[in-house]
Amino acid sequence: MTFFNDLPIPEEPRRGRTVRYVPPAWAGAPAHELPAVVHIGQFLHRSRSFVLAVELAKVYSTGCSLDLTWTLRRAEEDDEAWAQLNGAFFGHPHSMQAIERRPFAALLFGVQLADGTKARADSMLHSRYPPGTAKQPDPPILILRGNGGNGGDDEMAGKGTLWLWPLPPDGDLRLVAQWAELGIPETSITIDGGQLRAPASGAQKYWPAEGEQG
Repeated sequence: MTFFNDLPIPEEPRRGRTVRYVPPAWAGAPAHELPAVVHIGQFLHRSRSFVLAVELAKVYSTGCSLDLTWTLRRAEEDDEAWAQLNGAFFGHPHSMQAIERRPFAALLFGVQLADGTKARADSMLHSRYPPGTAKQPDPPILILRGNGGNGGDDEMAGKGTLWLWPLPPDGDLRLVAQWAELGIPETSITIDGGQLRAPASGAQKYWPAEGEQG
């Protein structure tokens, strides 16, 4: 029998059950819901070296998510200029921080709905993961989230999503983008709001609520 065998082994405290984070309805797609998918396929900007495009929309019962992609390819930039572009490209919106004293230099998005209401997406307006008890801002709400990217010595690419809440009204929806730090002026496309609203009835819950038929 050794010294340590004579001593009791303390029991580890019982681990509490982890509570799943549930964002407010305005802050993100509902959990456990299969969205209807709508093809968009439009360029917000396309030049010799830079492309910004909207690929598709995922339509939920409460709002919709727009899938975005952007790619910058190297032209005549020397190593120093390319390094500066790299910092701008991957600094925003992936870090979700506004550029100090230059809030309009980063990648910005906005919408204008058919009823005239507007919303702007950037890190200064909303916390990325607001608590479930957070106060609901006035609609419409537009939230930008970066989904990562990659790059090298000749090209950089990134992806992101825009969450729009609530579902837009019928009529023209104007989606606006700007990335001043990369030399992209304000540009916009028009999407049919009804195209984003009507498919919401096709969103399917993973599991029926109690008392509902599966």
